[in-house]
Amino acid sequence: MSDAELLELHGEEWSLVLEKGGRAVPVWRHLGARVEPGSLPRLADLRGPATFSLEGDHAMDALPVGGLGWFGPSALALRDTAVVFDSCEVEKTGAGLTLTCRDSLDGIEVRQQFRKLDGGGLEIAVRLTNRGVDFVTLDRCASAVLPLAGHSREIVSWRGRHNAEFVECREAMPEHAWVRETRRGLPGHGGPCGAYVLGEDAGWHSGLAVAMQLAWSGDAKLTIERDDEGFWVAMAEAMLAAGEIVLAPGESFHAPPLLLAISAQGRNGAMAQMHAAVRERIDWPGGAMRPRPVHLNSWEAVYFSHDEARIGELAEAAAAIGIERFVLDDGWFRGRNLDNAGLGDWTPDPAKYPNGLKPLADKVRSLGMQFGLWFEPEMVNPDSELYRAHPDWVLKLEGREQPTARNQLVLDMRLPAVRDYLYTMLDKVCATVDIDYIKWDHNRDHAPGGGAAQVRGIYDLFQRLRAAHPSLEIESCAGGGGRIDAGIARYIHRFWTSDNIDAVARVPMQRGFLAFMPPEVMGSHVGASPSHATGRAQSLDFRAAIACQGHLGVELDPAVMDETERSRLAEWIAFWKQWRATIHGGCTVLGEANDGIVWQAQGDGEDFLLWVIRRDHGEDRRAQPIPLPFAEARDWDVQLLRHAGPRGVLTPRIGPAVAAMRGMAHRFSGSWLAGAGLPMPSIAAESTLIYHLKAVS
Repeated sequence: MSDAELLELHGEEWSLVLEKGGRAVPVWRHLGARVEPGSLPRLADLRGPATFSLEGDHAMDALPVGGLGWFGPSALALRDTAVVFDSCEVEKTGAGLTLTCRDSLDGIEVRQQFRKLDGGGLEIAVRLTNRGVDFVTLDRCASAVLPLAGHSREIVSWRGRHNAEFVECREAMPEHAWVRETRRGLPGHGGPCGAYVLGEDAGWHSGLAVAMQLAWSGDAKLTIERDDEGFWVAMAEAMLAAGEIVLAPGESFHAPPLLLAISAQGRNGAMAQMHAAVRERIDWPGGAMRPRPVHLNSWEAVYFSHDEARIGELAEAAAAIGIERFVLDDGWFRGRNLDNAGLGDWTPDPAKYPNGLKPLADKVRSLGMQFGLWFEPEMVNPDSELYRAHPDWVLKLEGREQPTARNQLVLDMRLPAVRDYLYTMLDKVCATVDIDYIKWDHNRDHAPGGGAAQVRGIYDLFQRLRAAHPSLEIESCAGGGGRIDAGIARYIHRFWTSDNIDAVARVPMQRGFLAFMPPEVMGSHVGASPSHATGRAQSLDFRAAIACQGHLGVELDPAVMDETERSRLAEWIAFWKQWRATIHGGCTVLGEANDGIVWQAQGDGEDFLLWVIRRDHGEDRRAQPIPLPFAEARDWDVQLLRHAGPRGVLTPRIGPAVAAMRGMAHRFSGSWLAGAGLPMPSIAAESTLIYHLKAVS
């Protein structure tokens, strides 16, 4: 019996191990926690014959295809062609492993690359090339087909709708199959195509966690299927429209990459790798993230009812409280008094802005703020000059009805003429007004759909606009959080998490967002009370404290606030500016405590801000200490910076030692904070405490 010939790729927390065996493509030996394989017997020598099975060994290989012994999900499906790989070249570097698999009979070549990421994660990319002499129709091409350990316990995923994004779902590993599929033309309000798979003892802070996210902004599918051998198989893919991918000889199809995070440090460990993977994809103007400017977005302050004088007053009120970027939302362009007209005609409304937008933009800049502008480029109203001139430019089925949503149709981004028109209009506004920022909205599902080519069309437009205006920043919005994914993160710099900015609703929503995306790209605004989305009222302090966890903005008119509240909002803006370097760019740690408490820490390892949050009324007489596992390795000076919630509730129920922490930090050992916990006062519903933890040198 001879030892196995192994192919290894190791991260700090994970290992990928394949074996070159008797078949063309290497087979899986391990994908999971970091291991040192040493010398291993060949897999075929370990696996005895099983009843009711094909003769010979048919273990899962790195690029499994059905037809000749593999009965799990197939990585490829070609029209009228059964792919069987008969050779595989392997290229190994320090940061990656590349397999080039070939079917010499039909001329199909698939290059699969596993690339180790600097932040600890793994990227998997697949390219299929037609090396034959005939055209090939590709029905599907998975980005990855991966084994998941037989001791996996649970799947954590997210679903959602408009105004209720990122609803966490926890399900046991399936006995048959688990499927998450989107068919709306964009990822949808449940977040990106992704999930976390937790091992037997995994939680927030420990145990094996595997996180997956497909870097794709269209229809996608993630499946987890139990194999009868006792493990699970995960497959991620962009969904292709029937017949849309036809490859001529020499042409290639690139599947969107899959981002993979594997950590023995639980969900927080996998989340840290996922944040790093997304950060690597973001193309910041100038090459690096600058301090994120505080926004004021005009939408909930004025909706469509604005003109140059009204918006000028709003800009003045914004500057007075410390706003750094003023964003003019929907309603500025020709014919746009409601949502039933004007989309596609991207010229300023002469009735509202008789001299165009430049005077307003110049005023905003004179007040010390950047100027941003709302667009919805991929959409058109039937009541628009664009649609009257080009009714053939929309997604449609000939001879069928054209369903509208929000009184609009979807432009066909597959057409070069459409992309050229939109680029010309956007470029003209950017150049004329010299805007700093675009809020890029997308307010309906695709019916009918445009397939993968629709997504690649929008990517092309983003890339073209960014190349022409390299200092421009872009926010992705799709009825709130309908297009949040690592694919579009290549081109944008902020996501609008949800149109619902009710602070109670935002607590779990923002935690779901952070499962895949870092906090510096999480748009989080202070809205009015009562909330425009839910009708619930919350204190300004609570609304501001929850908004401070991401990229802070304001979505109201400061001029209509009373002086006390306006000053209080200005204080919160100053607080966030003081701490944004700590909140952004580092690590985020989430946790849960007793009696409905959740907590969240953000920092760089030396400094952390800690939010302790109660959404609902507690059931216990006294709050219990909150263990903070991330603090174990160091001692910490801990200071209570803010109590955000109903006024007058905290003081009667706080002990003198905790009260003293408001003015002076108290030193705790790391082992005490991790094991016994940070002492907590009792707080009311809709409250949060914000602490500063400073590591002791």
